[in-house]
Amino acid sequence: MRSFLVILFALAALMSAHAQTNDNWLEDGIDIPEVEFFGERPMKDIGTQKTDFEERVLKESISLSMADVLTFNSSIFVKNYGRATLSTVSFRGTSPSHTQVTWNGLRVNSPMLGMTDFSMIPSYFIDKASLLHGTSSIHDTGGGLGGSVRLSTQPLTTEGFGLQYIQGVGSFRTFDEFLRLTYGSRKWQFSTRVAYSSSPNDFKYRNRDKRENIYDDEMNIIGKYYPVERNRSGAYKDLNILQEISFNSGKGDRLSLSAWYVNSNRELAMLTTDYGDADAFDNRQREQTLRSVVQWEHLRRDWKVAARAGYVYSWTAYDFKRDPGNGNMESMTRSRSLTNTLFAQGEGEWFISNRWLVTANLTAHQHFVESRDKNVIRQDGNKAVVGYDQSRTELSGSLSLKWRPTERLGLSAVVREEMYGEEFSPVIPALFAEYELSRRGAVMLKGSLSRNFRFPTLNDLYFLPGGNPDLRKEKGWSYDAGISFAVGKEDSYRIEASATWFDSHIEDWILWLTTTKGFLSPRNVKDVHAYGVELQSKADVAITKEWLLRLNATLSWTPSINEGEPLTPADKSVGQQLPYTPEWSSSLTGELRWRSWSLLYKWCYYSERYTMSSNDITLTGELPKYYMNNLSLEKGFSLSWADISVKGSVNNLFDEEYLSVLSRPMPGINFEIFIGITPKW
Repeated sequence: MRSFLVILFALAALMSAHAQTNDNWLEDGIDIPEVEFFGERPMKDIGTQKTDFEERVLKESISLSMADVLTFNSSIFVKNYGRATLSTVSFRGTSPSHTQVTWNGLRVNSPMLGMTDFSMIPSYFIDKASLLHGTSSIHDTGGGLGGSVRLSTQPLTTEGFGLQYIQGVGSFRTFDEFLRLTYGSRKWQFSTRVAYSSSPNDFKYRNRDKRENIYDDEMNIIGKYYPVERNRSGAYKDLNILQEISFNSGKGDRLSLSAWYVNSNRELAMLTTDYGDADAFDNRQREQTLRSVVQWEHLRRDWKVAARAGYVYSWTAYDFKRDPGNGNMESMTRSRSLTNTLFAQGEGEWFISNRWLVTANLTAHQHFVESRDKNVIRQDGNKAVVGYDQSRTELSGSLSLKWRPTERLGLSAVVREEMYGEEFSPVIPALFAEYELSRRGAVMLKGSLSRNFRFPTLNDLYFLPGGNPDLRKEKGWSYDAGISFAVGKEDSYRIEASATWFDSHIEDWILWLTTTKGFLSPRNVKDVHAYGVELQSKADVAITKEWLLRLNATLSWTPSINEGEPLTPADKSVGQQLPYTPEWSSSLTGELRWRSWSLLYKWCYYSERYTMSSNDITLTGELPKYYMNNLSLEKGFSLSWADISVKGSVNNLFDEEYLSVLSRPMPGINFEIFIGITPKW
């Protein structure tokens, strides 16, 4: 590892020494000169399986989170507990902690849990987003056994003052507000974004976990029915503020600051199987998080160096109170966690020639985590503080070489090594290749393979009770191969499609299991084989000069099978699909535009999901497949003093009854109206 880091620093020094003397040729700053490889594909993406989200998808509605964007625009399965509740993803059949998420280079995954809550990321705060599937995640970080999600913000390039305000009103007394203030000059850019959402979230639903009897006058049962209830204790208030400052010297140097503050207060809705009185409970989760990143970039014609530094403060609280019958709320659980993270990153890119590209990256995270349950009762009747106070250093360094020996062939090799605490991973290698099979239609073959590791989270190691400091890191090999094509005619149509086969073998999968002492504890118990096929297609068709049709479709087949050894003679999980992992998922979006009108239709499908590792449906059953349909209509008005947009949305168009998680109610058909104003100064 030490020699590997020396190579990284030596490479950075070499690129710095390669500075050019012409300082005035760069006025507004340029991107690294991309070697156009197979059409518009940059050299740095050789062999990469990547999905980019267009800005119009991210800015579709202020009420959307990144969980909503991923649901309707990717093949990823999004497991959610309802709006403004925990939303996690299953990427290529893996668990939520196997998907790494970065924002402006900073890792967003919780160091305690290892996963990311996508419901806490407003899509209006993201300017660029992309998925790196499977092996391709090695480019950003290790640990992405399923893949990674790359999020970032971008400075505006406009000059003068700018303002945008959007007000949304929806069913269940839901209010969404968004405000953006900007100022730009030739070198400076300032931006402030504020988003606030609130709702009692008391939607009606038919509770199929309860069945009421119908009696005649003589109290004989003459029928049964499922009652219609309201979602209880599901209110939320979320505030997000994003401040950005950017400076462009005009001579190849860029300096920027991004600071993102989150203040969330959410109730946790009662289960469909809960018969208690909602007024007798208070089940609440609160969070205050600040993420900040300072970034410097230095660009020249054939090389680039960049450095980032950041800080994360996150305070979360979980409180569960109940009335024991005396009219007073008694605290049953009072959990607090505090995380402070320091972040530093350096990276470089160097085009040795039009055929060679070298990149290097070194990233460090220093976590300080304190987790406490301050309401545990000891045997003597006094309260005890139970939890852990730990710090951990995480280092990740990579070196990659891209080579284009011919115009049709591209090869890439990436070597990454990581350190968590005092433990180093073996070298993580990844190989990528792509070949242009036909210039007509830009038919391209791609393939990759990699080894990868994921270290246990802090909760896995130290949570009390149950943490297991003897856990081994998860490890696995991943392979994928695919074909893609793109055809089109200027001002007429463009069609793109791809098909990818993938195969992953993950050993020492960490799973929390019940112990003989009655609490859960993590163990390395599974060997998982996740494989399947991903299909994607996109089409833009100009029907006439005023009519435009856009289509985007995905389909994923993802068996994810436990191939480990049975833990007990009664263990029936071997050979079965992992719980809460659909074998089939699909999505479709279609947009029809005419002048200033836009009609948008969104659809997604998830197949059955098992709730038990044995796939046994006799106890809890299975979550049935469901289809989701959303429809919206938008009209834009251009006035002399402002641009105004009016949009109406219908969610769950056909009033589908469905569940994403067992016993968690989901809303039926609901409506939203949005009005946006952008003044013209």
